[in-house]
Amino acid sequence: MNEHFKTPLIEAKGLVRTYEVRQGMFGRATPVRAVDGIDLKVMPGETLGIVGESGSGKSTLGRMLLGIDPPQEGQALFEGKPMPKLATPEWRALRAKMQFVYQDPLAALDRRLTIAEQIGEPLAIHNLVPKPHRETRVAELMSAVGLRPDQAGRYPHELSGGQRQRAVIARALASRPKLLVCDEPVSALDVSIQAQVVNMLRDLQEKNHIAMVFISHDLKVVRNIADRVAVMYLGRIVEEASSDVIFKTPLHPYTKALVSSVPVPGKLLQGRVILQGEPPNPANRPSGCAFHPRCPLAADICRTSVPQLLSVADGRTAACHMVTRAEASVAA
Repeated sequence: MNEHFKTPLIEAKGLVRTYEVRQGMFGRATPVRAVDGIDLKVMPGETLGIVGESGSGKSTLGRMLLGIDPPQEGQALFEGKPMPKLATPEWRALRAKMQFVYQDPLAALDRRLTIAEQIGEPLAIHNLVPKPHRETRVAELMSAVGLRPDQAGRYPHELSGGQRQRAVIARALASRPKLLVCDEPVSALDVSIQAQVVNMLRDLQEKNHIAMVFISHDLKVVRNIADRVAVMYLGRIVEEASSDVIFKTPLHPYTKALVSSVPVPGKLLQGRVILQGEPPNPANRPSGCAFHPRCPLAADICRTSVPQLLSVADGRTAACHMVTRAEASVAA
């Protein structure tokens, strides 16, 4: 393999991000770890799916990978180099190689500018294409995402939700990025449009060899697009493996519950794992394994000791005392 492709495009090392949350106007500020010691790698051209319930830290992690939310501990590396400080010239230059696709395309677009003007903005900001040729490049980008030439002069409110998301993706592709971070990019769309946008993203990624971090709570969508999947719970990764391995043989009890909830055409939801209760308040994290109050396998060690993310079978990692004990007994 070429040495260039052995280096991760983006790498996280021990990322930590804490926010102060205040209960009421005069309440005491409580620190909440939205991201709590994340390690991961994304190779060039690869798609990493990040899944988990709301409040698991997925979106915060996505922003940290782009340097938008600087870590308080740890670091993010892009092509082996530390991420520049936010808002510096070096960071702005790097942003051309890393783009964000937002969940709500209407909020991500400026309602005062036409679609063509917004798709062309990165070309001007990063001085990527001479002004006389920008209109041609914008037309190419619109065509690539399935937008018609007559839609160039329209404003965001004049397009459908799917068309707006296509415009956001076209704008993200304008700078020919090496990395796309997509934060719930199809959750606001109906199912048929979701499939169109996901297929388009996958085709564009393969054609342009773009790496992608795809954040979603919808496991059906993630299964369709991701090469690898990282499962997050309360700020930590609890399991990571290839998409096939995760969906065929999940190991962590939380992963099993998520995968078992995905409907399969022609099959009843037999053997579905039903989790009890809601995710804990991040401001009042349980001791030991944060998942233990909802886990059907929880033992005494789970209530007192935080499990580490360790390598187990099938080239995956998992953070679960019960999983690592079972794997150790099999190996013995």
